[in-house]
Amino acid sequence: MREQLDSLGLCFNWDREVTTCLPDYYRWTQYLFIKLLEAGLAYQKEAVVNWDPVDQTVLADEQVDENGRSWRSGALVEQKLLTQWFIKTTNYAKPLLDALADLPEWYGVKGMQANWIGDCTGCYFDFKIRVNGEETGETLSAYSSSPEMVFGAAYLAILPSHRLLHGSSSVRSVLEKAFQPGKDSLTEVTARNLLTGHQVPLVISHKEAFDGYLDTVIGIPDSSEEDLSLARALDLRWTTVLKSDQEGTQSLINSKEFSGLSRKEAFDSITQKARELKVGGHLTSSKLRDWLISRQRYWGTPIPVVHCGSCGAVAVPEDELPVALPKLPSLTGKGMSPLEAAHDWVNCKCPRPFERHLGDHWLPVDVYIGGKEHAVMHLYYARFLCHFSLLVSFREPFWKLLVQGLIKGQTFKLADSGQYLKRDEIDFTGTQGIPVLAVGGGRIEVTWEKMSKSKHNGLDPQEVVQQYGVDTVRLYILYAAPPEQDILWNVKTDALPGVLRWQSRLWQLVTKLREARQLGDFPNPSHLKKKELAEVKRIWESKNYAIQEVTSHFTEDFLFNAAISRLMGFTNTLNSATVTVMQHSVDFEDALAALVKMTAPMAPHLASELWAGGTCNPVLQQGGDVLQQSWPTVDPEYLKVPDFVQLSVLINNKACGTVTVPLQASKDSEQVQQLILESPLGQKLLRKCSIKRAILSPRTALINFLIDE
Repeated sequence: MREQLDSLGLCFNWDREVTTCLPDYYRWTQYLFIKLLEAGLAYQKEAVVNWDPVDQTVLADEQVDENGRSWRSGALVEQKLLTQWFIKTTNYAKPLLDALADLPEWYGVKGMQANWIGDCTGCYFDFKIRVNGEETGETLSAYSSSPEMVFGAAYLAILPSHRLLHGSSSVRSVLEKAFQPGKDSLTEVTARNLLTGHQVPLVISHKEAFDGYLDTVIGIPDSSEEDLSLARALDLRWTTVLKSDQEGTQSLINSKEFSGLSRKEAFDSITQKARELKVGGHLTSSKLRDWLISRQRYWGTPIPVVHCGSCGAVAVPEDELPVALPKLPSLTGKGMSPLEAAHDWVNCKCPRPFERHLGDHWLPVDVYIGGKEHAVMHLYYARFLCHFSLLVSFREPFWKLLVQGLIKGQTFKLADSGQYLKRDEIDFTGTQGIPVLAVGGGRIEVTWEKMSKSKHNGLDPQEVVQQYGVDTVRLYILYAAPPEQDILWNVKTDALPGVLRWQSRLWQLVTKLREARQLGDFPNPSHLKKKELAEVKRIWESKNYAIQEVTSHFTEDFLFNAAISRLMGFTNTLNSATVTVMQHSVDFEDALAALVKMTAPMAPHLASELWAGGTCNPVLQQGGDVLQQSWPTVDPEYLKVPDFVQLSVLINNKACGTVTVPLQASKDSEQVQQLILESPLGQKLLRKCSIKRAILSPRTALINFLIDE
């Protein structure tokens, strides 16, 4: 992959590469895990995972196909209960939700995160499980949407799918005896609320799901008719905790020191007390889950915990990090398994202490680049770790977000089974060009999906580079769509011919300048007459406008397709210059130099050739290659000029001229139409026309009038 990236002309400083699978990186993820463990935010419990019985490994959801089979081995995936490590991200749900208000709008990602977190109107409380009055040592967290009424709890309810009924829990056999499918079952197991001290019975619900994604809830008859009905049906006892005065205002009773408080006051006080005692109380939603971080794969980062027979889970001392995996080849040669070599894992170097001033200097990250598939998972967890960490002085880890779309490839799969096919398994010569299975002629579904090895729709970048050239491929990807939109990989679309034509015009432009300069040794501006001077002024204005727009697209909104469009327009302006202007205008050469510099980040190889100007009499060379030049800046004199924009006017998609309009009005379609209709150009070309529609481009200085012919 590094060779492919280099072949695309992407200039990475590999000395600053961060490789997350190497011990010198993941020693710090292990360090953070230990800090989370110390803070009570890392814990273990059994959870259902996707298990591949052939590869003997856990699979992510996306590694299981729509038929429930492993994409690699083809085995039918099993649902298996395994002990997993979790991080209590739910404890930070409310501050993470509230902090979204301080962030800029991120391609709809803020809304996605807010929806993922949900309304933080309830919380969990911790309970200790008991059988025959004896605690088993197991802790169960149960959710309540009315935490202010927790002293009125009548029972704890779990689903039939709960891990206590299916895992290695010590109360499993007791619960199985009581369980009656399709009915609410009252068990001999009880649970002690660690905040209130009250003991309530454990009920196995007849439901398949509670509100949201909950599997354990607190039944409070005062909070809902459903809870009241179940408590009465099972003949349970509970304490009434609400009373209303004559005006209908509710306050608490029978709730110890919280009695007498209004519901709002009790909500705040009870949840705060639970947080102080570390027995729950963190505001979260009924849909948000804690973060499962275990990875049962040999290449995963080892959890830095020693499992002691007498002491339980013990964190590895910080000065013994990283806990690194032994190398498999050395084990294979000795006939050893990874577990047999585990005694060697603790021979590690002492980690360098964290230097806060360096973290505050380099962070937050200037631009986070990722797909929208990370909007509610990776991005959310990164924000959680930053909120949790006391190592840095800021809460939010990223200044800006660039959500890039996917490059999708054409996929072929059997219509009846959904199995993905390779192209060599398909016959494309069928009736009306409809692809069918090469052997047997089975019907095939054709779709566009994210490129993936498992879908056989990937593309080797080096093959495309060899066919079209590096810069053409780069420009095609950037020009085909804004970065946040998907691209369907089909180089026969209009985008590829467009960038090919532009590159040709750039080459012709430098060639024309060289030829014009060969007519005389040095530019002589005194040869420019009034008409040419007006032309030079337009070039100067176009140059400064292009620098403003392209710089903004590069640094603010990342609309690289719009930057290319602006450079294409700037190229057309320069291409229309007369030979005299090319020969004698220093402003023309300066404008062309700016054009090549701004092209360089996107097409570095072409720009370098243009900058060199060929093998003799280089025109644009100003010392060194184009990539060594400073970025062009707007002339101070241009900034003094009132803010106006030169708008290209099209009629039925045909360019007809330009009109200068105030910058403030340039984005208002109605104002722009009125100004153009009042202009000499508009009076000449549009006065007697029936205008069906006027389309103002949101990204380029262009308006297109559609009229009746």
